[in-house]
Amino acid sequence: VLPLRLTLRAPLTVAPSLSRPCAGSLAGSCLSDPSLWDRLHAQALPGSPPNFDWFFGYEEVQGLLLPLLQKGAPQGSAVAPLKVLDVGCGTSDLCSGLYTKCRLPLHVLGVDFSPVAVSHMKSLLEGHGDHPELRPKHPASRLRFLQADARNLGSICPSGSFQLVLDKGTWDAVARGGQTGAQQLLSECLRVLAPKGTLVQFSDEDPDVRLPCLERGAGSRLVIVHELGPFRGVNYFAYLVQAAQ
Repeated sequence: VLPLRLTLRAPLTVAPSLSRPCAGSLAGSCLSDPSLWDRLHAQALPGSPPNFDWFFGYEEVQGLLLPLLQKGAPQGSAVAPLKVLDVGCGTSDLCSGLYTKCRLPLHVLGVDFSPVAVSHMKSLLEGHGDHPELRPKHPASRLRFLQADARNLGSICPSGSFQLVLDKGTWDAVARGGQTGAQQLLSECLRVLAPKGTLVQFSDEDPDVRLPCLERGAGSRLVIVHELGPFRGVNYFAYLVQAAQ
């Protein structure tokens, strides 16, 4: 069965970001190498923002994420928390933004293969150093960070357990090490996705390149492209993979 494709070219406004720029160039670097990310995450300067976001952060994409969460929320008075997974979370504020600003009850899990990144995010969550402890917007919300390879989550993530899976630049990094790893990442994201859940990939890669890769692994799922619009001179896209209606 061929996957369904829907391309939405009307730009979804991306708000200006306050994310700090990355020092130096990563051109030619193997972005799938954990040691590279350990070094980058360890280079944060005193007084720099606590989070580093590739592309943009939570504030810039909450307008896309919140409707997806509301769509996935079960009906009824006893609403169980929605489960959200951020693969390759790094030190982004996607997880913490959902935890502290979303009014829906969420159980958010951020995973990354860099122990330095995971340690940093745990420290922010618990309020070590100069940063206050993060507080949930909804009293039932929870936030965790674990060190794990997003290509193999079998020991920590049961199949079909997450209503929303987020990938912001992780495919792009893994693909630098070869398409085999990127397809393993996609397969694992779809494995842990709930039947009516949504996988969202944020990337600057053109749909002509990304869509064939996604469609090969999407099966009968619907693949949707949102053009987020230019940001700092670069066009970004949100690739959604979800069950066909």
